[in-house]
Amino acid sequence: MKTRTALQGAAAMAAGYLAWDRFRRRSWINLQDKIVLVTGGSRGLGLQLAREFGARGAAVAICGRNQTSLDRAKADLAGRRVRTCARVCDVSDRTQVESLIAHVSQQLGPIDILVNNAGIILVGPFTEMALSDFEQALGTMFWGMLYTTLAVLPSMRERRQGSIVNITSIGAKVSIPHLLPYSCAKFAALALSQGLHSELAPDGINVTTIVPGLMRTGSHLKAEFKGKHIPEYSWFGTAAATPLVSIAARRAARAIVRATIRREGEKVLSAPADLMARLHDVSPEVTGMILSLVNRLLPSRALGEGGEIRTGAEIEANLNSTIWNAVTWPGQKAAASLNQLSDL
Repeated sequence: MKTRTALQGAAAMAAGYLAWDRFRRRSWINLQDKIVLVTGGSRGLGLQLAREFGARGAAVAICGRNQTSLDRAKADLAGRRVRTCARVCDVSDRTQVESLIAHVSQQLGPIDILVNNAGIILVGPFTEMALSDFEQALGTMFWGMLYTTLAVLPSMRERRQGSIVNITSIGAKVSIPHLLPYSCAKFAALALSQGLHSELAPDGINVTTIVPGLMRTGSHLKAEFKGKHIPEYSWFGTAAATPLVSIAARRAARAIVRATIRREGEKVLSAPADLMARLHDVSPEVTGMILSLVNRLLPSRALGEGGEIRTGAEIEANLNSTIWNAVTWPGQKAAASLNQLSDL
């Protein structure tokens, strides 16, 4: 009797799950002919996202700050038979953002999915950072996200549908040493994204927060560095290129597109990022101790020209050795594939 009751209970649970799963799947997004805007879409993760959305039948608009890079990205997408448009835009400028949204709506149609991906990275100790460094980081990764969101909301609300996908970072959950401007901006972006998820749901608009760890996108060449430039670039470039601690851009982009289709609320990418986020939730004291140790291992404050900013590409020119090239080969391959070399 007990066995029969248990089997009946298990059958009821299975039926309930199947019914719930069928209902959930009915709300999934069909990307065919959807209009997607990817900010920072001319290179790196943004370009790979544009490719993935386009491969699923979406028309994709991209923006970036460099015309040459945009032209190459547009040609890349056109070669993949993706209907696209590209426009120069600095998302930290609200006027440019509003012009961008109007242009995309005119060229392709009302935006169905907004992917806030634009970002900048400045690496170095806090002692070398200027107030303007924090302002620029917040301008791109917080205000830029808010400006684009405000610009697409009237149309989405009117149609009572739409999706906003916000690319944050593990640095939005655990502040990483030597990345303070970046982490501060990403913390603000995470708060905005989580709040929007709750407040926009009644309007039929889904907001997905993406929390990636390190990714192999070639972004180490575009990142900027302060302090002891070569040591700072060495640790960052090595970490960003190492498969064990970083996730491939294509894998990350596919996971993001799946999360968008499934209308997920939040998605953490890569096992190391997920582990760090969970550990910090359970015991922030432990992660604090670990990061304090990490900070001791990172380059100390520079003397003299530490406040000078150099790009990864500039520093890379002084590190052309067989060992360095072997260590960072996966990152260099990603850079070549994702348009990170076009405007160096």
